[in-house]
Amino acid sequence: MDYKQTLNLPKTKFPMKANLPNKEPEHLKHWDTMNLYERLREQSKSKKRFILHDGPPYANGHIHIGTALNKILKDIIVRSRQMAGFDAIYVPGWDCHGLPIEHNVDKELGKRKKSLARSISGKNAAPMLKNLLISNAMNSNASVFSENGNNLI
Repeated sequence: MDYKQTLNLPKTKFPMKANLPNKEPEHLKHWDTMNLYERLREQSKSKKRFILHDGPPYANGHIHIGTALNKILKDIIVRSRQMAGFDAIYVPGWDCHGLPIEHNVDKELGKRKKSLARSISGKNAAPMLKNLLISNAMNSNASVFSENGNNLI
């Protein structure tokens, strides 16, 4: 016997699947079009400030579940403070220099490093890779409001 007809289920126009991979870019574009972040900043400028300064990302590693959890928890904190009546700002930290950058230069250039060393000094290679790492991190679709050029990152 088919029991489907005997169940008292709610009728809804919502789709059964959220289709998030397609919906998220639409939402981000809509928020960007309506200047949501700038509007939040404008509406909140007279309120008491709450600023969450984030530490720098680990330059050697790729994004993993711990990275996501860290960002999600910080996003919850900032958004809840905003909803509680604060001017809540998230400021991402960037400290991409030193050994992590040198390690990535070595990894990226490999055996070509010695031949390229004559044409590219270490002073120029580290900033190039730093910019690449920052660009990759900023362009990852994390959907987080931040004071990072006032965009959604």
